Amino acid sequence: MKLLHVDVSPKGARSTSRALSAYFVERLRTCVPGLKVDYLDLAAHPPMHVSETFTAAAYTPSADRTPEMRAALAESDALCEQLLAADTLLFAMPMYNWSMPSVFKAYVDAIVRADLTYVVTPDGHYHGRLRAQRVLFLTTRGADLRPGSPVAGLDALTPALRAAFGFVGVSDPLFVDAQPVQFARPEERSEALARARSELWDIADLWSARVAAAA
Repeated sequence: MKLLHVDVSPKGARSTSRALSAYFVERLRTCVPGLKVDYLDLAAHPPMHVSETFTAAAYTPSADRTPEMRAALAESDALCEQLLAADTLLFAMPMYNWSMPSVFKAYVDAIVRADLTYVVTPDGHYHGRLRAQRVLFLTTRGADLRPGSPVAGLDALTPALRAAFGFVGVSDPLFVDAQPVQFARPEERSEALARARSELWDIADLWSARVAAAA
């Protein structure tokens, strides 16, 4: 199994999402001998935002791209290649103002690429190329947005992740949402983290069983 592990939080050692993603990867290493991990820290290496040159280059046939266009796409090309090379994907991030951090939106804009992560069929349909990957989104939320919460309807992160990655072929991603972890009493935070660790443990076991079954 080759895992692409992506951390997003800028908090470093103080980050809850980073601590939980490290917990999951360590558990997965125990369950899957020979696990290979490709690590990407978007806080340390933020992708460039979309520019006019990038946009023009992305929709220009590769043979017709100028050197400037190819340079504008180089980082995106590398991120797409990295994404497609992994069979398992872990994206760990905090929720910011009900949605994803801007650095992860820049990443999404870099990896949703025609002829790389999706293709348009002759009959005009879109076909994502990440259909074979296992995907886990690990999010931390300051407030509790579970059903029944007064702010449950403000979760714009989950549908945005489903839409963006569904477009490139991810039809059944898994979500572990640690909540509430910021605007909560200490016991509520402890319970949220315990729930998240339990769910991550179960997913590691599930994925390792599938790897073993496919061997």
